[in-house]
Amino acid sequence: MSSTTTASPADLQAAWAQGTQALREGRHTDAVRHFQRITASGQATAPVWVAVAIAEKGRGDAKAALAALDQARALDPRDIRALIMTADHYRDAGDARAASSYYSAVVGVAVEAGTVEKGLEAEVGRAQHMREQYAARYEAQLQGALTGKGLDRPEARRAAKAVDLLTGKAQLYLQQPKNFYFPELPNIEWAPREDFAWLDKLEAATDEIRDELKRVLEEDNAFSPYIEAEPDRPFFDDHGMLGNPNWSAFYLWKAGAPVPENAARFPKTMAALADAPLCKIPGRTPSILFSLLTPGAHIPPHHGFMNGRYICHLPLIVPEGCGMRVGSETRPWIEGKACVFDDSIEHEAWNRNLERLRVVLIFDVWRPELSELERDLIAAILGAVDNFGAG
Repeated sequence: MSSTTTASPADLQAAWAQGTQALREGRHTDAVRHFQRITASGQATAPVWVAVAIAEKGRGDAKAALAALDQARALDPRDIRALIMTADHYRDAGDARAASSYYSAVVGVAVEAGTVEKGLEAEVGRAQHMREQYAARYEAQLQGALTGKGLDRPEARRAAKAVDLLTGKAQLYLQQPKNFYFPELPNIEWAPREDFAWLDKLEAATDEIRDELKRVLEEDNAFSPYIEAEPDRPFFDDHGMLGNPNWSAFYLWKAGAPVPENAARFPKTMAALADAPLCKIPGRTPSILFSLLTPGAHIPPHHGFMNGRYICHLPLIVPEGCGMRVGSETRPWIEGKACVFDDSIEHEAWNRNLERLRVVLIFDVWRPELSELERDLIAAILGAVDNFGAG
């Protein structure tokens, strides 16, 4: 571009008016000449450079148009018009990766802003459509290249998840425990059920456990709200769950100790759990409980207190419309089919059935990657934390 020249505000306004008039009339070379009076002054804004790009494109100079768009994005990286025109440039040039990146940027900027400048709504919608088209082509190319490579085999689940993350079908969720993080444990949302052979015994006892549960469900006030305030701890009820009976529990073990009068009523349940490697941290874990969601209830997204354990569910009463999301994957509960997940990863659950309760048996077990020494040390660390300030 030309060297900087001196121009008065009136000169710049006149150049802008004459340039935009020339654009409207299709006189693209004249428009470039008028806009160059502004760019030569060193006072061009992103919209001015976008106008230059429109004019350069109109007279068939794609290279000059892209150079002007580069200038516009340097001044304002979030200028939607500049991003859309850049995306279109790379689309026309046959550069699918670059075009996809810029169309994605358009959508991201629009979402971040919350509102779009009047007149750009259709263009943002077009960018979204183009992004989806490129994503479909990208996924098809990847899947084609991987056909016959074993991606669908159970032992390739990590590679399959990597592909889902790469194509945007899954979002990356990391362990974010509220209280205690143990380093270098694999970031696994749903653990493979087949890795826990001791669950076979539990699943086989589903009917017996459900029969024991039904007697308690017939009693009033047997279940209490899952979230209860501790008088010596602050609690900020951001999700409206404190004391909320929509999510309630009946404990066989609570905070690392049995609830004798309750456990005694569930001998078959306790026998079915005999082989489970319960996460034993005095004063904290394990908890063994029946978790109840009332019709229409929703447990908002949240994180558990540490990543050194897995949470296990045995679904017992599951009407249609129930499900749970852990990280990027949502699954329905299936009665009698246990599932294992890391609750330090963001998760939520719901019962969208408006007539029936949902009840699952919940308990926590040690992560299998932890050695006996590490388990003992975790218990000792958290025990020291709990003893801080004790009289």
